[in-house]
Amino acid sequence: MSTNTMKAIRLHEFGGPNVLRYEEAPLPELKPGEVLVRVHAVGINPPDWYLREGYKDLPPEWRPQVPFPVILGSDVSGVVEAVATDVLGFSVGDEVFGMVRFPSFGESAAYAEYVAAPASDLALKPAGIDHVHAAGSPMAGLTAWQFLIELGHSEPNPLQPEMHLPVPLNGKTVLINGAAGGVGHFAVQLAKWKGAHVIAVASGKHESFLRELGADEFIDYTKSPPEDAAHDVDLVLDTLGGPTTGRFLRILKRGGALFPVFLGFSDAEEAAKLGVTVSMTQVRSNGPQLTELGRLLDAGTVRVAIDSTFPLADARKAHERAVGGHIQGKIVLTVV
Repeated sequence: MSTNTMKAIRLHEFGGPNVLRYEEAPLPELKPGEVLVRVHAVGINPPDWYLREGYKDLPPEWRPQVPFPVILGSDVSGVVEAVATDVLGFSVGDEVFGMVRFPSFGESAAYAEYVAAPASDLALKPAGIDHVHAAGSPMAGLTAWQFLIELGHSEPNPLQPEMHLPVPLNGKTVLINGAAGGVGHFAVQLAKWKGAHVIAVASGKHESFLRELGADEFIDYTKSPPEDAAHDVDLVLDTLGGPTTGRFLRILKRGGALFPVFLGFSDAEEAAKLGVTVSMTQVRSNGPQLTELGRLLDAGTVRVAIDSTFPLADARKAHERAVGGHIQGKIVLTVV
């Protein structure tokens, strides 16, 4: 690297996709415990557009201060360019992937040609998949993993007083709402891997895709509300969450669980009456869990679906695609 700058996507103000600027930005400085990664691909995720919009859907007291200009993004796949002297386990030239510093705000900076990442956030990229598929995996895969398989940390839960606790899945019936999206399609596969009977909820055009991933049953929500079509379910993972997630209480068995991925549940009294546990968590970076997920990706046990790819310079178009909804898998930016 003969220059101190790189190309990146930065925000100078909040707004729609048109506020994303492709421009020169300072190269990140390598700090102790970090690895400098030459980025080949970037996965885009809902927190990216929440930031772009100024976190307008969060309560005002939850909205972080944003020091403009800021680089968006957390999910990367690339090649190690440099390693801090105290880092073990990674070497220059290694192919790696990870979710960088999430949920710490304003430091992940993944929409760029280079990113400095804590070594603990990274894992070796599975040899059997390319950078595009690896970049599509971290946040969506870790969210599904931490909700369904293992939380993997002891940090305080900002969404509820108690720690989130995944439930055993073997032999259980699990309904996944929003099953075709990033988190949803990982959740379908991980639940099947753990021995669950999986009911996938999505629009009809995704049925064959989800059955290929292992869904045992499919509900087209455009034809039948899932809360009318399913019953005696042990666990609902609602990847959409929000204020309508309480409708799933009535399809759960007593002693069942509802895991909303996004804020908005407000039926705690009804849940207690029905004997249903409602639990949420905030996904956190975790290199060791990514290593485990990587083994499944390498073996083909789990795969990441790519909805579409865009060059880094066209991040605006990628965000427009995300705003359009009905995404099958992940949207990824490519970095040349």
